[in-house]
Amino acid sequence: GEEHSVPDLTGTEHQRPPSAADDGAADILQQFLTTKEKFHNLVDSEWQSLKGEKAGENEKAKASNETLVEEPDAKKLKLDPEQTSKIGKPDGKRLRGQNKSRPHIKPTTYDEKRLCVSVTQDNRECHFGEKCHFLHDVAEYLSTKSADIGESCYLYDTFGRCAYGLTCRFAKAHTTPDFKTMENAERMKAHEGRTSVKNSLSKELQNRLRKNSVDFKKSAEYLKICLKNILTRLHCEQLQVTPDKHPSVKTVGPLTDEDIIKLRPCEKKQVDFRDKLYLAPLTTCGNLPFRRVCKRFGADITCGEMAMCTNLLQGQQSEWALLKRHESEDIFGVQVEGCFPDTMTRCAELINNNTDVDFVDINSGCPIDLVYKKGGGCGLMTRTRKFEEIIKGMNYVLDVPLTVKIRTGVQQKSSIAHKLIPEMKKWGVSMVTLHGRSREQRYTKLADWDYIATCSKLASPVPLFGNGDILSYEDAMKARETGVSGIMIARGALIKPWIFTEIKESRHWDISSSERFDILRDFTNFGLEHWGSDTRGVEKTRTFMLEWLSFMCRYIPVGLLERVPQKINERPPYYTGRDYLESLMASQNVGDWVRISEMLLGPVPKNFNFLPKHKANAYK
Repeated sequence: GEEHSVPDLTGTEHQRPPSAADDGAADILQQFLTTKEKFHNLVDSEWQSLKGEKAGENEKAKASNETLVEEPDAKKLKLDPEQTSKIGKPDGKRLRGQNKSRPHIKPTTYDEKRLCVSVTQDNRECHFGEKCHFLHDVAEYLSTKSADIGESCYLYDTFGRCAYGLTCRFAKAHTTPDFKTMENAERMKAHEGRTSVKNSLSKELQNRLRKNSVDFKKSAEYLKICLKNILTRLHCEQLQVTPDKHPSVKTVGPLTDEDIIKLRPCEKKQVDFRDKLYLAPLTTCGNLPFRRVCKRFGADITCGEMAMCTNLLQGQQSEWALLKRHESEDIFGVQVEGCFPDTMTRCAELINNNTDVDFVDINSGCPIDLVYKKGGGCGLMTRTRKFEEIIKGMNYVLDVPLTVKIRTGVQQKSSIAHKLIPEMKKWGVSMVTLHGRSREQRYTKLADWDYIATCSKLASPVPLFGNGDILSYEDAMKARETGVSGIMIARGALIKPWIFTEIKESRHWDISSSERFDILRDFTNFGLEHWGSDTRGVEKTRTFMLEWLSFMCRYIPVGLLERVPQKINERPPYYTGRDYLESLMASQNVGDWVRISEMLLGPVPKNFNFLPKHKANAYK
């Protein structure tokens, strides 16, 4: 009755235990298999030989630094429910890996002394005068500034000007000997009048939101009707008659209750969702630079990360950043989360009037406690009257289609999506995305594609997208056979963003380590453009890259597999790649992800601290 670990795949150098396939490990050609110790010795020794003695000293210093977390232990096999109930957990709770106590350091803390914006922006006069906390002496700032990362600045090379001036970590590329920032007029002219990123929050709108002076005219109309309906229902209950039997009141004028709640479909902007590849709205990892990478590989539909409607209504800059849209995103939506009809309707009207989006998505699938316990995310699936009011309200104020993302249900053995989908059709949803797992499952067990197929028939003619466990074009072909209108890809895109190309070209791409490194380089450049090329921006880019690498390291190159394709629930055993970079990218160790980031973004700061947000539950 005791829990037992996954057998070590590395008993001898090139032998796999007979039961490896049953243990959830991917089948890799024997000549590439190795042991944990040999794998790390190889990665460490080659890294030191590449970087020379200096790197060796840095590694020793890093080894003594306790802020980097060691590689996690091998996942344990999940036992039968009968066995598990005998054992019990020490605190009586199921392990869920939410990782709430992880350390967090703000990127601003990596700068010892920061230069005042007035100096970087053509030596303007500082509004704060002597009260300013930042440096105004350029020589003093440069004496404490971290060393430059590289010889050329991506922002200067692309746009002809770097807005970060002296604070840029590539400043030598565009700074004159007398500390002036250079400009390239020709490149600047090529980008003149072009806005590559839309949907930023203006100061004017932020102030209006904070002063509660934004007019939500349409939302107020809808909420009046909701209130009237509630009062009618209460009145009917008192009279002990159903609302249908209650005598209807004829209204004078062009507007009726039916007009308000049922918006004519012809008034909506139409989006053709069918047969598209949809990159899921991924919290933390689905940022704008990552979406740009996926667009290059053929993603058709992209969506911003989940945004909390209350934070958007309060004008929080960090939440509004999740709505930003790059010019390469031709079909783009935003995803909002909330649990009350009034706030969700106002939020939809705010988005409709102040952003450029092709659709708005309601998150009714988020499993995290923070969201679920207040009735949002998956919680909406069990609160159908609230859900109906939210959908109808948002639909009333939006000029673009309204979509919904749901799971099969809350409990593993009690699916409710099939009951909810026919109702959502009546409420006016333009598209439904179904993740084939319940809230209780999180990411354990395989997605139920038979159930997705059933729901797809119920949803017709409303398009239904299926989501879950797609990591190859073969998985995508099987998914399409279920009759879904399209496919949403989430973790598959994080593990290998070129999956969109594989699906469109019906092939398994044996991508080289240098090509994968080029993808990371593109992400780095997009990150510097999005978050900035100063220390703050560099460290923000690094953090998001490390979060992504915690998924990307699960990819096993096609040329190393004994059986193609790799399945999403298969754990990579320890293996050596065909070259050093391929081995380094296969490491599950945070320290090795940091090494990869250092190859692109220079050495980490002294007080650097990182623990991945994502602790995978997928291989249990």
